[in-house]
Amino acid sequence: MGEIGQIKFGDIDSVIFGQPAAEAVVGEIMRLGAERVFLMVSGTLNRQTQEVTKLREAIGNKLVGVFDKMGAHTPRQDVVLAAEQVRRLKADLIVTFGGGSVTDGAKAVGLCLGNGIHKPEDMDIFRPRFDDNGTPLVPIFAAPNIRQVSVPTTLSAGEFSDKAGVTDERTKIKEIFTHPEIISRSVVLDPAPTLHTPEWLFLSTGVRAVDHCVEGICSNEANAYGDALALHGLSLLSEGLPRVKAEPSNLSARLDCQMGAWLSMGPLAHGVPMGASHGIGYVLGAGFDIPHGYTSCIMLPAVMRWNNSFNADRQAKVSGAIGEVRGSVSDAAADLLDAFITQLGMPRRLGAVNVGAEHFASISDQALNTPWVPRNPRPITCPDQVMEILNLAA
Repeated sequence: MGEIGQIKFGDIDSVIFGQPAAEAVVGEIMRLGAERVFLMVSGTLNRQTQEVTKLREAIGNKLVGVFDKMGAHTPRQDVVLAAEQVRRLKADLIVTFGGGSVTDGAKAVGLCLGNGIHKPEDMDIFRPRFDDNGTPLVPIFAAPNIRQVSVPTTLSAGEFSDKAGVTDERTKIKEIFTHPEIISRSVVLDPAPTLHTPEWLFLSTGVRAVDHCVEGICSNEANAYGDALALHGLSLLSEGLPRVKAEPSNLSARLDCQMGAWLSMGPLAHGVPMGASHGIGYVLGAGFDIPHGYTSCIMLPAVMRWNNSFNADRQAKVSGAIGEVRGSVSDAAADLLDAFITQLGMPRRLGAVNVGAEHFASISDQALNTPWVPRNPRPITCPDQVMEILNLAA
């Protein structure tokens, strides 16, 4: 008898591509029968471009409000502030336009509205619960009572996940809130607005999507379905990101990257856990205000090197996908990733983001409490093992 498993599909209706964002969003508003639309957008996109104005004009008199103050790593206070506005304006649909913090913010807003949350500390009820074996338990809180249509402008791909990363300002810890109905109702992939995304942000979140692919493929809980999506996503990203760096106006390359980011979520969205790169990245992001794209650029090759003795066969699949594009399928996955990230001009060492050895002990302690470090393919059971990985990235 073969392996036993289950693939669970998220509550997402559609992914729209090849259509201008404003046009696609209006079509979704009509399809969903929404009458009171609330925009949650990137502050930079709102203040420095005309993209949000185009969307506002397209939505017309169904638009009831705009929120553009979601901070990096989605602070609880900002979530509550946005939720109060959505509640007061009686919105029936949220449209997000921006990066991962905005997307996760809208997911958390939905949970706040569905559960009567008015204060940041009340969001403690959304913290994940596990049984004695570490298996996640079904949420005991209510579903969101408002859904979102997402127009992403980065490649972090959170719009395809039923998880929201939200930072508790009291502890500077980023926590994962999960509910099957917080995933976006629909997603619009339009490469044109990403022309306004800073190069470092587009490319680094592209590496974040590579991290989704790689840790999904290399997981001890990987499955054929997730592998198929992640391996093709990895190929698209490996080819597309250097093309965007070389030719920033290439919309075809940007759309390939968006499609690759979508596919990168195949494992995570269908039950495959991430590993130490994501887990340590949560600590670095919330505690040191480092963008998650950068945390993946720095941590992923180090984690791959540390894991290699335990999952060399899985890492060979990564080498095959990246090496086929780069012409070096026999190279170690960690070396291929290192060279790839360096080619994109992204930071490769913790020192480049001002994290020194004096911080390693506290990072190691916190990392063990993240959802992903305990599920790393090479078991991590003590802070000293996290310290070994950090030293590889120093």
